[in-house]
Amino acid sequence: MTTSPPPMAALSDTKPGVKPPYELVCSPAFLLKKLGWAIKDATAAAFEEAGESPYHYSVLAVLEESPRETQATIADSLGYDRSWLVGLLDELEEAQLIERKRDPADRRRHVVTLQPAGKRKLAELRAISKGVEKQFLEPLNAEEKETLHRLLLQLAAHRDPRYLPAASA
Repeated sequence: MTTSPPPMAALSDTKPGVKPPYELVCSPAFLLKKLGWAIKDATAAAFEEAGESPYHYSVLAVLEESPRETQATIADSLGYDRSWLVGLLDELEEAQLIERKRDPADRRRHVVTLQPAGKRKLAELRAISKGVEKQFLEPLNAEEKETLHRLLLQLAAHRDPRYLPAASA
């Protein structure tokens, strides 16, 4: 029998004096999970408050780095289901942030390009994301933030080689 996880309370929604079990506090995996849920919720709330989508941000960021991408490549680079991505692209195209055209080299594929309005929107969405990150990492100094990023990147690269730094790839 598989049960879905219970809803997670935000880290700030806890009652004073009620501590999690010491065994769990000693677990990096538990802490990563709790912090992961907390930043996911904070990010979703910040984007929702602005009437925006973090998923749109991700797609626009891919297109800024690689201006002519196929729908399949975008989905694969973000780990999104390809059919689900089509709905996101429909929304972005309707807002005139991207353009999709048939690939002249392979008519079965669509090439997606970032439009000037998409670049401007990306800057807005990037500011939202950076604001959440800045607030979330506020207790850390610059050196600690760099160390945290390096360690997280090391863990990510161990599980998925796409995260290896360019020099190591």
